[in-house]
Amino acid sequence: MSIAKRIAAKRADKPREVVEVPEWGEEGDPLRLFFTSVTARDIEKVQRKHPKFLSDVTMAGMVDMIIEKCEDDKGEKAFTLEDKPILMGEPVGLVTRVFSAVFSSTSVEEHEKN
Repeated sequence: MSIAKRIAAKRADKPREVVEVPEWGEEGDPLRLFFTSVTARDIEKVQRKHPKFLSDVTMAGMVDMIIEKCEDDKGEKAFTLEDKPILMGEPVGLVTRVFSAVFSSTSVEEHEKN
């Protein structure tokens, strides 16, 4: 097995990470958004729309990354591009918090321990 295939196999075994968003939940139950680690492929995809994404992060770039990475508990995309205007209308701190979680590592298992 090649080194690249071993790396891919290890990545496939990693648990998804989670961020809880009380503001988007219902009746005291926060919305749980799941995601995997950001990859070079994810960055490239966002940079097609936002060429200076890594050096000049914009709100639109953050929202596009949220749309790209966040899933529901079943592994389905949580958001689509049709949701972008709604997400762009959310408070800056909220969008920033969700976006920042995508770049930090707290696995579902670690989160449930807390």
